[in-house]
Amino acid sequence: MALTSTNPFAPPVRHDHDNSKSRPVIDARSIAVQFKVEDGMVEAVKDVSFQLYAGETIAIVGESGSGKSVTARTVMGLLTKRAVVARQSTVDYAGKNVLKFSEKARRKLRGDRISMIFQEPMSSLNPIYTIGSQIVEAIRVHRRVSRAEAERRALQLLEQVHIPDPVARLKQYPHQLSGGQRQRVMIAMALANDPDVLIADEPTTALDVTVQAQILNLIRELQQRLGMAVILITHDLTVVRQFSDYVYVMQHGEVREHNVTERLFNQPQHPYTRHLLASEPKGRANPLPAGSDAILEAKAVRVSFMLRHGTLFKPQLRELTAVDSLDLTLCRHETLGLVGESGSGKTTFGQALLRLINADSGEIYFDRQPIHGRSRSEMRPLRSRMQVVFQDPFSSLNPRMTVGQIIEEGLVVNNLGATKAERIDRVREALIASGMPGNILSRFPHEFSGGQRQRIAIARAVALEPEFILLDEPTSALDLSVQAQIIDLLRRLQDERGLSYLFISHDLKVVRALCHRVIVMQQGRIVEQGPVDEVLSNPKTAYTERLVKAAFEIA
Repeated sequence: MALTSTNPFAPPVRHDHDNSKSRPVIDARSIAVQFKVEDGMVEAVKDVSFQLYAGETIAIVGESGSGKSVTARTVMGLLTKRAVVARQSTVDYAGKNVLKFSEKARRKLRGDRISMIFQEPMSSLNPIYTIGSQIVEAIRVHRRVSRAEAERRALQLLEQVHIPDPVARLKQYPHQLSGGQRQRVMIAMALANDPDVLIADEPTTALDVTVQAQILNLIRELQQRLGMAVILITHDLTVVRQFSDYVYVMQHGEVREHNVTERLFNQPQHPYTRHLLASEPKGRANPLPAGSDAILEAKAVRVSFMLRHGTLFKPQLRELTAVDSLDLTLCRHETLGLVGESGSGKTTFGQALLRLINADSGEIYFDRQPIHGRSRSEMRPLRSRMQVVFQDPFSSLNPRMTVGQIIEEGLVVNNLGATKAERIDRVREALIASGMPGNILSRFPHEFSGGQRQRIAIARAVALEPEFILLDEPTSALDLSVQAQIIDLLRRLQDERGLSYLFISHDLKVVRALCHRVIVMQQGRIVEQGPVDEVLSNPKTAYTERLVKAAFEIA
């Protein structure tokens, strides 16, 4: 299925292999994976080889769909039934080829000696079990310890990954945590049994810039203490340069180049590597049309939740104010950024504005119509005019439905398109407008990369021809070069269709490139707002200054 690589920039063995006196903890050779599809076979990974030594971090980088995650899932034995791994592929761990292990032996290895942090935490955490019970299960599956001892270890792990109020979080469910907090829970579960190898697939995707450094430093600290080896799969080149020892660059399922980190960054050889290193969100938002009126207004919106803590027999409730009497105005054709650390209330505020959750108090107006008092049925006529692209596309796309069904569903519900053929044409048009081919209607979400799934989510929103879209971290799962494409796509759709965006993000580089204005949130309150260049160039508060420094000045 695959041939030995003849690329001089990516030989099967590392350029620095002569410098190591020990054997690799993982030595993968000639990994090739195909997927069965309706039209035949698709090659996802072609002849990938890499070596990982104890105590070091290797990074695997490349665009969405380049085969990074498929390579990692091959090592873990987590490929779908449609996958076919080439016979010549080998993954040597402790002197044995794990690809030849029985399923029982692979399960024993997974989560114990080799562990993985997944890109999308909401699809990995069970929604019907508490955070504490899921961490305890991860510990007791591989360790003979009492439940009380496992619970103490679970609490310790949550403290290590810097989750606020960890005692209360143990009793909560995944949907009660922010995206960043869910990712930290996944990291805690992966580290539960002190593995030899940790595969981190976009481990900081859902985290704001200030917490991302804490998490990566935590992984590095544990790595040094335990001698753990790390495979870091990421699109963040700043993170790669700061935390990895060796880098593999992938494109179209192949390794284009690999080298020691500093050498690869300072002297890239392959054209694709040079392109990747030169990619960064660029440009600024187009000026607003003169006299743009407000499409969305909010006045004194407040949202609170009751948190349960204490013991089972003596439960205690504590009110958490997630959104503390906030005002907002969004004009037509405008992109308004909403930034802040994980748990600052950004997503809760955005969902309250669209009436996806109920606010305790406050007024919300859409196109000058009050919507704060409307029931769910009364909101339905407005749903096609206001759409959402969620942070985690895998959890928002129904895994049992094809791409065509997912996008067409919104058209059917909102009575858009007179016939089936007309709806399918609109589905294809939306996919093409979102940078995806129009011939993928029969495929399922799990068959796409994280970045491709995000484009499908954008296509689903665009198909309804809305006037306003809430974009909740739409580029967080995307590599740098694809981020730039999505920014250009959003700009083009805005110009062509007169769209207004509320853009929730922790990536200030993307915010600077896409937004007209920005609101900075901390602990449910607005601490600063204004034109994006003014706020990011001359922050007025220490909190904003810390966010800006973490985003733009990390070496």
